[in-house]
Amino acid sequence: MTKQEYQAAARYWEEKDADSVKLEQGKLRAMVEEYIQSNNTCALATGTGDYVRCTPIEYSWHDGCFWMFSEGGKKFIGLEKNPNVCLAIYDKYEGFGKLHGMQVMGTAELVEPFSPRYNAHAAYKKISLDVLRKLPTPMHLICVRPTRIDCLFSDFKKLGCAPRQTLLLEQMPE
Repeated sequence: MTKQEYQAAARYWEEKDADSVKLEQGKLRAMVEEYIQSNNTCALATGTGDYVRCTPIEYSWHDGCFWMFSEGGKKFIGLEKNPNVCLAIYDKYEGFGKLHGMQVMGTAELVEPFSPRYNAHAAYKKISLDVLRKLPTPMHLICVRPTRIDCLFSDFKKLGCAPRQTLLLEQMPE
């Protein structure tokens, strides 16, 4: 492909969605949060330079953020140098009429072990601080604050809207 062909391919959905029927933002936000809450696993993509890693990981959703405990791993190569991440949540593909998935762009932050926010999340997950303190290495806590959520839900068509919708956020309310 030429550079122009790559650029045209990259613009495809922007151009296609420009004139599509949009869902009211409050309704979209409610549907987005319901879908996030109905799942607990995502694919978290991190990267820096020419290094990219995509890790399946369990998450919790509260206070307008995704929260993930992690022992460690290669995802931290990207997290050290680049706080910008993307995560994906999706259902098994069962046909065009049953599409449910989203891509979330956001910024990641590592929460200091045993800080008030760390302890609050451990309590949310019902994990004893004593258990966490006894681990040979600290359990890391990643907090991802979403800035953009692109959804592809077949259900939007039933509401008279395009199946692709975007929720732009500077910050989700806490």
